[in-house]
Amino acid sequence: MQTLNVQLGERSYPIHIGAGLLARADLIVDRLSRKRAAIITNTTVGPLHLAALRRALEARGVEIFPIVLPDGEQHKNWETLNRIFDALLEHRCERGTTVIALGGGVVGDLGGFAAAAYLRGVPYVQVPTTLLAQVDSAVGGKTAINHPLGKNMIGAFYQPRAVIADTDTLATLPQRELAAGIAEVIKYGLIRDPVLFEWLEKNMARLVNRESEPLAHAIERSCAIKAEIVALDEREEGVRVLLNFGHTFGHAIEAGTGYGTWLHGEAVGAGMALAARLSLRLGLIGQEEVQRVDSILKAAGLPLRAPDLGVSRYLDLMGHDKKVEGGRIRFVLLKRIGEAFVSADVAGAALADALGSARQHA
Repeated sequence: MQTLNVQLGERSYPIHIGAGLLARADLIVDRLSRKRAAIITNTTVGPLHLAALRRALEARGVEIFPIVLPDGEQHKNWETLNRIFDALLEHRCERGTTVIALGGGVVGDLGGFAAAAYLRGVPYVQVPTTLLAQVDSAVGGKTAINHPLGKNMIGAFYQPRAVIADTDTLATLPQRELAAGIAEVIKYGLIRDPVLFEWLEKNMARLVNRESEPLAHAIERSCAIKAEIVALDEREEGVRVLLNFGHTFGHAIEAGTGYGTWLHGEAVGAGMALAARLSLRLGLIGQEEVQRVDSILKAAGLPLRAPDLGVSRYLDLMGHDKKVEGGRIRFVLLKRIGEAFVSADVAGAALADALGSARQHA
């Protein structure tokens, strides 16, 4: 097991990464205020992993009740959130009850937001079971639900007590979901770590084939970068914005095609391809860098082409992005592979040209 820490003063917390951690109830029990917890999961993850986690916790004297939600991004909404509140109230949960989010990014976001809002805040622990959640969404305290006009528009910054990433759960992950998670690993290389990007170029086939050693390395390095950035800028007022590379386009793809049509990581992959092309159009990087981005996305099994929603539709959707400032869309762009920056100074012609490269129809 490897352990990293998100350094946030008295709200600091560990990220535990390793195999067989669902059986390590001590990692969770040590973070509980009381020995009572609600495990939030979904209809896909629950049958695979709920019993093991529940059994381990109950053996340590923790009272457990599960809350099983429907699976899918299309359920990350008020209706599902209220189902969680209904269950917490029906079980008379108090402020000492801990919420445990067992699942991927949707479960983590819903569970975290419910914990942030219920009784004005109860403790929660993230137990991510997808690669995307283990390398990105479970770390950093972003919680949210979607709105028809924009992804993750309603939520809170609320940090967990711990993140428990059991790499054994990735064995049951569909290949499409694995590729979606790899997209976020690629993102870290592009914005912050050229050595990681080069390592990915050499080891992508091993990641796609789920070899344990490269998977563990990818998760550890991604979490280390995320933890460092969150410690510097918890509330996304500076450097943390860079973690949204590819996401301005990606969130527009998700909203424009209907939540759940594209997986989040797939949309981010296509969004990174668009962001690379926009960086090219602005004279920031060369064609060689764009080709490297395309090649690694292709090797991961991710889409290179975004859906052809039309330039005006993209602009409308991106106008609801959380990074909009003073009515101007801010983009995360590449200076080079391994270094990114944020700019609102993007010529309309360059943006339209980059979006025009999207030829695949929704």
